[in-house]
Amino acid sequence: MNREPYNEADTRAKLIDPAIHARGWSEDLIRREESAPAVEIINGRPRRRHKGRIDYTLRIKVTHDTQPVAVALLEAKKESLPPGHGLQQAKGYASCKRLNVPFVFSSNGHLFVEFSSITGLTSQPKPLEEFPTPGELRKRYEQARQIDLDSELAKPLLVKYAGGEAQRRYYQDAAIRAVFEKIARGEKRALLSLATGAGKTFIAVNLLRRIADAGQLKRALFLCDRDELRSQGLGAFTNVFGANAAPVYQRPDGKNNAKNARIHIATYQTLDVDRDDSDGNFLTKHYPENHFSHIIIDECHRSAWGKWSQVLKRNSDAVQIGLTATPREIITTENTPEAQEDMEISADNLKYFGEPVYEYSITQGIEDGYLAACQIQKGRVNLDETGITLEQIASRNPRDAITGRTLTVDELKERYEKTEYENRILLPDRVLAMCSDLFDYLVSTGGPEQKTIIFCARDRHADDVAATMNNLYAEWCSKNNLERKESYAFKCTQKGNGNDYLPDFRGASRHHFIATTVELLTTGVDVPCVKNIVFFKYVKSPISFYQMVGRGTRIDEPSNKMMFTVYDYTNATRLFGEDFRTKKKKSGPKGPGPEPPPPPPPPEPTVIVDGFEVYVNEAGKYILGEIDGKPVPIRIEEYKRRIARRLVDELPDLDAFRQCWIDPANRRSLIDNLVGAGCSPKIIQTVEEMDDYDLYDVLAELGYGLAPQTRILRAEAFKYKHSDWLKTLPDNTAATLKAITGQFAGGGTDSLESQHIFELPEIINAGGLNALSAIGKPADILKMTKERIFAA
Repeated sequence: MNREPYNEADTRAKLIDPAIHARGWSEDLIRREESAPAVEIINGRPRRRHKGRIDYTLRIKVTHDTQPVAVALLEAKKESLPPGHGLQQAKGYASCKRLNVPFVFSSNGHLFVEFSSITGLTSQPKPLEEFPTPGELRKRYEQARQIDLDSELAKPLLVKYAGGEAQRRYYQDAAIRAVFEKIARGEKRALLSLATGAGKTFIAVNLLRRIADAGQLKRALFLCDRDELRSQGLGAFTNVFGANAAPVYQRPDGKNNAKNARIHIATYQTLDVDRDDSDGNFLTKHYPENHFSHIIIDECHRSAWGKWSQVLKRNSDAVQIGLTATPREIITTENTPEAQEDMEISADNLKYFGEPVYEYSITQGIEDGYLAACQIQKGRVNLDETGITLEQIASRNPRDAITGRTLTVDELKERYEKTEYENRILLPDRVLAMCSDLFDYLVSTGGPEQKTIIFCARDRHADDVAATMNNLYAEWCSKNNLERKESYAFKCTQKGNGNDYLPDFRGASRHHFIATTVELLTTGVDVPCVKNIVFFKYVKSPISFYQMVGRGTRIDEPSNKMMFTVYDYTNATRLFGEDFRTKKKKSGPKGPGPEPPPPPPPPEPTVIVDGFEVYVNEAGKYILGEIDGKPVPIRIEEYKRRIARRLVDELPDLDAFRQCWIDPANRRSLIDNLVGAGCSPKIIQTVEEMDDYDLYDVLAELGYGLAPQTRILRAEAFKYKHSDWLKTLPDNTAATLKAITGQFAGGGTDSLESQHIFELPEIINAGGLNALSAIGKPADILKMTKERIFAA
């Protein structure tokens, strides 16, 4: 070989693409699936990188005008590497699962290997001349998925996206294909598990649109929880189906508003199936059995399965698709009624729908750049660790929180368990300590005026927290001579008509910053600008916990929110990583009939007691990462060690790292590999407040102990370290290189490789592209400059 080996990009373009084209893989059968560009912090402001991770999928078409169906992933390796380099079995399985394809191919431009998720086997290397043709892969795909693409059942899989494929994300297409593949096998039930913020409504709309375009939709029901979700769903369905989509409710004349619509959008409440004691009157009155040909259940992890499942059972002939934002299995160590209920709900879902046909986790969404990164700040209240005794409460003049009446010792018994703080026992000192600690964090991380949701134990607790946060804010404004903005903290609960405040919380940028809630903001509320999720309540339900955290996962680029923080004062984040599966308990023998429920007990007086010394101990800072496929809080120190190990395993010393870094393709591959292994250097850059440093310095410090320099200092060092070299160059060439390093000071490595760099006035005025061309190829001069910028 009389040339340098090709890098990954050139191997694909110059060796792999021509070879597989000769085997029948034309351009329309190869799709570049690009994830969202990762987020980076430049000059203290988040921005997206130019490119995200790119996957090349091989797709087959039944006819010229049908939707291409993805069947395999094709990975390119540098020409100098073995064809299967890095394609371990675990990675092969993960790639197949993520993209919902049965096969992964890997090639160095001469040979290829194949991993099959069906057999779990990786083939021996073969010449590219033997690469499977589209026809051969179609047969193998049909065998793997046990479907016939020419069958009537497979028609929705072959219908094109109505608005083209530009708007869908790779995992949304993977989820839609997974549902259609199950339907094509003749099955009628499918479950999808996707993290909050992943776009489940988009999936629902496109599922029904493609089914309709295949001529298989008679009438469909989209069932969701709460009016907020119905409004969001109605807007999305109306955009596609127009007047054929309508909300379900009873008109004043007693008729169903959606009677003549093709797509019925309902809530559990409007169908009277939201509680175990609901009668389902609306459902049975307006909808005969098997009225719908297709049903999509949103939030199918909600409780009262025994009641709302009658919607499914009364439409047993319908194709039924369940959507959930919680993990699919519960194997929980929590021995609480709430956790046990979650386990039964999960078991009901799995028993009815079967295993999820596709899953997209919160950690995958973060890795892909579609969901906001998550950091966790833990704090432990001293009283929660030690508990308080009955004697301690009795000695501090305990009072009824409503009447002010002093309570006796007998009335206090069994009311001081630590998990009942702010539920049965109100501790103003504890509220003040926790609010003060949180307020100090907000002040130190950008200021107190951040959109924040605080989950409280009960309505009274939410009142007290809102009042305390308002007092702290007023004192802070006074101390700093700042104008106090009204409606800083407010209670947002069902009892407090919280829905009235949601538009302000969502849309206002100068008021309504801190929402204290109990359950209202747990699900069904889309507020992308929320930057902080705070746990002041003890959470016992894994499903509720995931829903609460989900309020912070959405990225909001208008407000530059690319990351959110969970402030955990009650160890709620222990519920991350809980597996979601159980065996449903067997019911006991049936008797003559159920016993009538006992009358509700009289309301118990809530105790208020003060005079305790309360403080919050910092319990460490964590990052939400992934271990063994599960989202788990990882201490920042451990997260750093994981990055360092991966880095050094791939590039053993600083020189190797530096050479990799200055090559754009190799650098992107390195970062992709780190992120793919659950080690995001951008997260470390953000949480360690290294916004002024290039990622080169962040990683060089972690892996090789290099003392980090800010971008500005590194750009300045270039001028004096290499002054002798610069003096040998023409004046305008030296001036241009200095101007280029000035761009590095502001934007880092990526700015040196921007296609627009020579259009900038400061570069043009210094001499520009012509000044570099005068001494050689501009690309070579830029590479030489990068080498010197990062030289020790």
